[in-house]
Amino acid sequence: MNIKKEIPTAVLLLNLGGPDSIEAVRPFLFNLFSDRDIIRLGPAFMQKPLAYLISALRHKKTESFYRLIGGKSPILDITTAQASALENEINSSSLTSQFSRPLKVFVGMRYWRPLIDDVVPQIYAQGIRRLIVLSLYPHYSVATTGSSLSRLDSVLDSGYPIETFRISSWFDHDLYIKALAETVQRSLDAFSSPATAGPGGAAPAHVLFSAHSLPVKFIEEGDPYEEQIKGTVRAVTQLLDISWDISYQSKSGPVKWLEPSTDEMLEKLAEKGVRKLLLVPISFVSDHIETLYEIDILYKKSAEKLGIDLRRTESLNTSPLFISALKDIVIKGFKEAGWASDNMTS
Repeated sequence: MNIKKEIPTAVLLLNLGGPDSIEAVRPFLFNLFSDRDIIRLGPAFMQKPLAYLISALRHKKTESFYRLIGGKSPILDITTAQASALENEINSSSLTSQFSRPLKVFVGMRYWRPLIDDVVPQIYAQGIRRLIVLSLYPHYSVATTGSSLSRLDSVLDSGYPIETFRISSWFDHDLYIKALAETVQRSLDAFSSPATAGPGGAAPAHVLFSAHSLPVKFIEEGDPYEEQIKGTVRAVTQLLDISWDISYQSKSGPVKWLEPSTDEMLEKLAEKGVRKLLLVPISFVSDHIETLYEIDILYKKSAEKLGIDLRRTESLNTSPLFISALKDIVIKGFKEAGWASDNMTS
């Protein structure tokens, strides 16, 4: 009898990472600016020396931002919770009936612990030889998912022969869109309720979808990020009766970035008479410094000066519908990889 040997399989979630203490801010910044997929600091041999200089010059200011949100980034705690919730969901589905043991979900970060460089050897040491790799950036860019996958390849090529199936974008996945639409509608309902309406009574709020910005040169070179952001917004707004705009936040450096910027859009909306604004951090699936500091503190303060009552939707984090979306994405990945039967249900 010919018995097919099972290949130990797992799931790996990829994310940015963030400093887990004030002391970690400077080395985190060094790792970030050392990545030539994000920014090219002169010729290749100058990348790390210049990254060292930039991190030395910027870390004190950046540390002050992190102190305002609890002294660290919450992204590892949230991503770990997402991985745990996803692992429970996957192992309660029919997928695991095809495997002799529960599937594990690992987390690998690009710029801070647990680094991809450290997680892959741990995965290999546990005997795992197949990985469904899911980037937690819904929208593909060479500067985000592309950089993480490039780093993953470098680590795998250094002596860890693990077969992978990569899921590099899911900007229009039905359950993801539904989760976003539900959180927007829930926030709009709260905005309009008599108890929380604020200035202007129960008048409807304008919605601003704010995505992380990207240098225009990436788009000119064929990066699909901007079109995928617009695709997500189109899909969400088809489910809602709202007035809305798109803007881009978190730009840095002298190069040309995607426009309009979120701070510029706040001024334009104020000039148009908008007094109630719901900001949706469209490219983020968990809270981190861009939501907790840049939006909740910086933009909120700017909006107040402009006479705008600005509020933000909750990040998806571990919301049940979002975890269901991740489970469906992973299960479809198993099927597309040929590692699970097509008649399996989620």
